[in-house]
Amino acid sequence: MGYPRLISNKEAIIHNVKKISQMCHERGIELTGVVKVTKGEPSLAKLYLENGVDIIGDSRIANIKRMKMAGVNGPFMLLRIPMPSEIEDLVKYVDITLVSELKTVEIIGKIAMDKGKRQKIIYMVDVGDLREGVWFENAVDEVTKASQIKGVELYGIGTNLGCYGGVVPDTENMNLLSDIARKIRNKETNFKIVSGGNTAAVYLIENNTLPKEINGYRLGESIILGTDTTNNRSFPFLRQDTFTLEAEIIELKTKPSVPYGKIGRDAMGRVPVFEDFGNRLKAIIAIGEQDIQPDGMIPLEKGIKVLHASSDHMVLDVTEFNGELDIGSILKFRLTYGALLRSMTSEYVEKIWDF
Repeated sequence: MGYPRLISNKEAIIHNVKKISQMCHERGIELTGVVKVTKGEPSLAKLYLENGVDIIGDSRIANIKRMKMAGVNGPFMLLRIPMPSEIEDLVKYVDITLVSELKTVEIIGKIAMDKGKRQKIIYMVDVGDLREGVWFENAVDEVTKASQIKGVELYGIGTNLGCYGGVVPDTENMNLLSDIARKIRNKETNFKIVSGGNTAAVYLIENNTLPKEINGYRLGESIILGTDTTNNRSFPFLRQDTFTLEAEIIELKTKPSVPYGKIGRDAMGRVPVFEDFGNRLKAIIAIGEQDIQPDGMIPLEKGIKVLHASSDHMVLDVTEFNGELDIGSILKFRLTYGALLRSMTSEYVEKIWDF
């Protein structure tokens, strides 16, 4: 096995899937398990479906194709609003898609009718985060128009919070979405799902403040890592030991804390800042910005601090480490969502799935 490598923990992931599934289903919430951070890993998708997830969600059609070819039956939801150039594939491979433009819905409807299908859509409403969706003040009219387009079935409406503007889901914006859903239904427009939740909205289920109209959640980070970046917390009832990154030491030397010479920009265009702690024992591990988000690496052993990284090298302060280190020693890390995303995308990080 090569290094660096990313090792999954099947037991921990199953624990999280079951806990989240139970929490959602007890409240009548349809759960979409999002696997995009793993590039649509088929074995993970199967594990999700076997342990309570209702729908598999991904943002890339290429990943959905991959899962289908590997025998994952779905159903599948496309989370990124589709490009016109991929709508042929969307109708062929995707069961439900998020949309936010009437013109896109018209294209979907035409292609779906040509293939003898009705494509399910969830029309996105922007309630404040400023990513995708019709602005909430215009939502009732636009969604109603979308529902009348031939070749599509309005499966639901939805919103996304936290991912772009960092807006936290709360009872105010969830009630706004619920109110829009009621107004659309009052126009004799029927649909099944009001999809208001991502990981940042799980706490509304926990404290029983989620409006009853919200009956769809799209969850990725909470299941895969047991964390919530938007609210800066770890879920106490979920496990965070779902993945471990292992990297190999390629240099181990005592050096000053501050570079010698005039400081400009580093390889990534940043101006690094250093504090003078005198001479320190430093390790270089064989992983860098091309493979990982350095500030998202959390050492599993005490006395190790991530200092800085270039594209292929990462420098650690290991002065306080209480143990034996040498060239070839393996150090282990937990990862944040951003770091996991980049490591999964890197072809230079070996992925080891234990299921």
